[in-house]
Amino acid sequence: MKFAFVGTPLVLVSAQQKGSFTVERHPELSWSSCTDLDQCQTQNGKVTIDANWRWTHKKGDTTNCYTGDDWNPSLCPDGKTCAENCVVEGADEEYTNTYGIKASGSTLQLDFVTTGPYSKNIGSRTYLMKDDNTYNLFHLKNKEFTYTVDDSNLDCGLNGALYFVQMDADGGMSKYGHAGAEMGLGYCDAQCPHDLKFINNEANVEDWKPSDTDMNSGTGKYGSCCTELDIWEANKISTAYTMHACTEGGQQRCSGIDCGDGADRFNGLCDKNGCDMQSYRLKNHTFYGPGPQFLVDSTQPITVTTQFITADGSDHGKLVEVKQFYTQNGKTIQHPFYTVHGNQYNTISDNYCMDWAAETRDGSNFEQKGGMGAVEKALDAGVVLVMSLWDDHTAHMLWLDSTYPTDSVGPGAVRGTCSTASGVPADVESKQSDAHVIFSDIKVGPLGSTISSASSPTLVV
Repeated sequence: MKFAFVGTPLVLVSAQQKGSFTVERHPELSWSSCTDLDQCQTQNGKVTIDANWRWTHKKGDTTNCYTGDDWNPSLCPDGKTCAENCVVEGADEEYTNTYGIKASGSTLQLDFVTTGPYSKNIGSRTYLMKDDNTYNLFHLKNKEFTYTVDDSNLDCGLNGALYFVQMDADGGMSKYGHAGAEMGLGYCDAQCPHDLKFINNEANVEDWKPSDTDMNSGTGKYGSCCTELDIWEANKISTAYTMHACTEGGQQRCSGIDCGDGADRFNGLCDKNGCDMQSYRLKNHTFYGPGPQFLVDSTQPITVTTQFITADGSDHGKLVEVKQFYTQNGKTIQHPFYTVHGNQYNTISDNYCMDWAAETRDGSNFEQKGGMGAVEKALDAGVVLVMSLWDDHTAHMLWLDSTYPTDSVGPGAVRGTCSTASGVPADVESKQSDAHVIFSDIKVGPLGSTISSASSPTLVV
C-alpha cells in the first residue's frame, strides 16, 4: 500500500495538503545526545512514514487518486491538477496495523509484510523527526553516530537500511506549500528515484509506467536526487556502508540525463554506485555473517558506530574520512586493513575511493561528483535520518549479498554467499513475510562519547 500527493510552488492555494479523515499521530522514538562518555541526554523524537505509502484520495471524499500501481486519470490528468484535487491522508493506528511500524521508547521495529484491514503492505521507509512538522537535521562532522541493530530475521534479498539524505528539514513545505515533513514528503537519494508519486508538489504522473513486478508501484518521468550517506545496508548475510555524492547536494527534481538512468548512469547529478566498504567484496569472508564463526555475528544484536573525522579534529575542519566499527558482547571490533590497489585502508577516504574505483573498474564516479567534499557539504547543511526495510524489484538485492553483475568475475563482484537466483521479490515476500528489523538506542555526540565505558578494549582485526 503506497500512495501520494501534489501541487505547484507558485500557487500555494493549489498545494497538496493533508487529509481530514485521520489525525496524524507520529509514533514516538527517543534518542540520545551525548557530550562525553556516559553523559547523554534523552531527546524526544518521533517518526513519520514516507508519503509514498500513504492513502491519497480526492479532497473531501474517499475516491482514490492512486490505486495499486496507477493514477486515477480523472482526478490526476497532470501533476498540477492532481495537487488541486488530492490530499495525502494521516495515520494513527495504521502505523502498526497497516504499515507494521512499532515504536517503543528508543526502539523501532519495522515489519516486512503486514496484512491490514484494507491492504497488504510491503516494507516501509521512515524518517526521524524533531517535532510533528520538522525532520531532525544531524550535523555530524567531528561526531559519531551509534545505534544497535538486529538483522537476525533478514535473509537473502532483504535490506534493513539506516542512512542519511540531504533532505529539507520541512520536507520542502516552505518552498512548495504542500503538507511537508508531517506527511513524509520531500524524499530524495542518490539513485534519483522515479517511483516517488509526488516530487516538489507535483504528481509524477507524466510518462507514468506501472511496475511489471510490483502491484503497488511504478515510475514517472521525474526523479528526486540528493547526496546520500548509507550508514548501514544489511541482512544477516552481508553488510555495507557507502558514501554517495551528488553535484547539487540538496534535493533536486531531475529528468532525462540528469537522473542518470540506463546508459546515462554516470552522466547524471549523482554517483549511483557509491564508494562502499563491504568486507566480503574486500575479500574478507569471516568478518560479518550468521554465527559465532564470524567476528561480527549477525544472529545477535550489533552496536554500530560511525565516525566522521576531520583533518584538525574540530567541528569546522575538513572531513577526511568515515570510520565504522562494531560492539558486540562487550568487545569493539574494528574493520581490518584491506589491500586496495596496492594500498592499505580500513576507513573510507578520497584516497580509498580512488583506489577502490581503480581496482573494481565498475565505473564509480564518487570523486567526479564531489567525493568527500560533497559528503562534507551535506553534513554542514544537515542530514535527515532514514530507517527502512525493503526488497529489490530491480536487482534483487544481489548488489548487497550475492554476485553482481551475475556474470562478472572481476574484483569486487562477489558481495556475499546468496545465490544469484535469490532475492526475487515474489519469493522474498512469501517466504520471509514475518521478517523484521529492529533499530534501537540511537546516540550522537563527540568522538568517543557514545559507546559505554563498560565495553572492553578495542579488538583490532
